[in-house]
Amino acid sequence: MSHVIYRIVEHDGGWAYKVDDVFSEPFPSHAAALAAAKAAAAEQRVPGQTEAIEWEDASGRWHSETASGRDRPDTEVKDSAG
Repeated sequence: MSHVIYRIVEHDGGWAYKVDDVFSEPFPSHAAALAAAKAAAAEQRVPGQTEAIEWEDASGRWHSETASGRDRPDTEVKDSAG
């Protein structure tokens, strides 16, 4: 199982959450960014349906596989300010 960490950071004149090197949209307050990160983290843990997916890797090759709707990551929100 993968582990996804949402970090609350200052960004673009406000606050955002960040996963790896990807930022969310900016929020006007730290509290709003924290609430959004908690909601996104909780939603990511919800099981879905098993589906066939296709994706392209960094070298441009396409792959097909079946993604289990039960294979959800463990998520965590880290707040360096709180």
